[in-house]
Amino acid sequence: MLRYYLGLAWRNCLRSKALTALVVMLMGFGVAACALSYAVLRVAANDPVPSRSDRLFVPQLDSFGPAHNGNGQPPDQLSYTDALALLHARRASRQTLVYPTNFGVVPADPSRQPLPQSGEAVTADFFTMFDVPFRYGGGWNAAADERRAAVAVITDALNRKLFGDVDSTGRIVTLDGHAYRISGVLGDFDPLPRYIDIASTWNGFGKLPQIYVPFARAVNQHKTPLTNYCSSTSAAPYVSDWSGFLASGCVWINGWVELPDAASVAAYHRFLVGYASEQQRLGRFAWAANVRLPGLMQVLADHRAVPRESKLSAWVSLGFLLVCLVNVVGLLLARFSRRGLEIGVRRALGAPRREIVRQFLIEATVIGMAGGALGVLLTALGMASLDRVFVPQIARLARLDLALMALALLAAVAGTLAAALWPTWRAARMRPAWQLAQG
Repeated sequence: MLRYYLGLAWRNCLRSKALTALVVMLMGFGVAACALSYAVLRVAANDPVPSRSDRLFVPQLDSFGPAHNGNGQPPDQLSYTDALALLHARRASRQTLVYPTNFGVVPADPSRQPLPQSGEAVTADFFTMFDVPFRYGGGWNAAADERRAAVAVITDALNRKLFGDVDSTGRIVTLDGHAYRISGVLGDFDPLPRYIDIASTWNGFGKLPQIYVPFARAVNQHKTPLTNYCSSTSAAPYVSDWSGFLASGCVWINGWVELPDAASVAAYHRFLVGYASEQQRLGRFAWAANVRLPGLMQVLADHRAVPRESKLSAWVSLGFLLVCLVNVVGLLLARFSRRGLEIGVRRALGAPRREIVRQFLIEATVIGMAGGALGVLLTALGMASLDRVFVPQIARLARLDLALMALALLAAVAGTLAAALWPTWRAARMRPAWQLAQG
């Protein structure tokens, strides 16, 4: 019977070309709008490190006091004093300090101009904590941190610019006039959103840093952070010398800790409370301990890593799809109601209502698949112009993959079937005698 109903559905679609085309177009446009919005939202709300996101946390300490913090919440970043204290306490299985800065890369070829590149100062655990892949070599160890070694990790893109497509580990790269030995070249590392230094850059979809150097080395070289915040409670909020800046209460360092289970999270939180309380007893803080230990996904939520326009577009497209479905209900009702004679003949010959329902639902499925195919085509065409509607850095990452195509087809079929339920029920409830008399 399935083959028969499929053939019958095809013939009926050809018989009512205008109504069929309208239903297919409505479903195609509605599904395409939702698919495009979902593709962008999927990128924006992506878990950047799914293998470790439940183990990564950001320690936060209120070093400004209740009169100067944000709505009672401690700052997102740490001062140099607090960052070093937490690092040296070693209360987490892994921990890293991060701050973004800029470098001037001097090519070996004197005829080439220096290249300004973004970078980050990090500690040794950085590469393991964030599952950083390497194409060549690797990171450095804790001993390199302690001796402020002149080592660097660069991206594959920068490696190609400087040395070509070769293994450059062990070679020298000149940064700001200082020689650094390359210990590793990154592989495919492009976490989105860019959560690692989101508190510093406030941009989860900016450019990928090209250079990574030891944190202590960068501090020793007076590498200025890209951003910092000094409240009026800082010891010297507008210091002019580097040592004064480090001693001030200005916050500019992103701290991360890896805690494998709930017990270690609770223990580290108690440690933070104890540390803040100790600073109060020492007179450094004049307020009660105020700490937070949000996880990675909470950090992304706090910083609104998912742009508002992405969420809004998802709701708007969903509303557009619902409007399309309402119109499809009306079109299918008109389509099925015009076939009263066919329904009456089948009922008079003994066909039960469930067969009428089955016939029309199979027909709706065929139409839904056609609408889904059109939706996939429109989605593919829409991908080329997403950057005109959404943030370009996010739009360029949206992709039409097999999962999105399957979802679009499934949504079209499910939506058409849902829209067909009421018209199908109305058609199946018609009395055969009345239908034949009308015919």
